This record gives sequence, C-alpha cells and structure tokens, in this order.
Amino acid sequence: MKIIVDRGRCTGIGICESVSEDYFEVADDGSLILHKELVDDDDKNLVREAVRSCPAKALTLDET
Repeated sequence: MKIIVDRGRCTGIGICESVSEDYFEVADDGSLILHKELVDDDDKNLVREAVRSCPAKALTLDET
C-alpha cells in the first residue's frame, strides 16, 4: 500500500501526524513531510485512520 499526497489540497493541519507520526510530519512552514511512502503491513489500519482523518482530503491510498 502506498500513500499519495495531494500537496495542492494539504493545509498542514497535522491530524495525520497526530494519528501516525511515523509516516507524517508537518514542518514549521506547514508543508507535509512524508517519512515513508510505502506502508508496512503492521501499520495499515493506523495509516488508513490518518488518511480518513484528513479534513482537506489531501491523502489517499493506492492499495494495488
């Protein structure tokens, strides 16, 4: 599973980071830093929660 970020939609609120800080971090300038693009099997549910929590709908998952 791969995380896809629509940087044009991301507002840097940081809910994704609060849910899954191993994958997401919001920099001081509000930009999103993606620490890992590919999701480990053990983290799939947590990352799905982070993606669902994004109020800007800037995150999606490619599960193919």
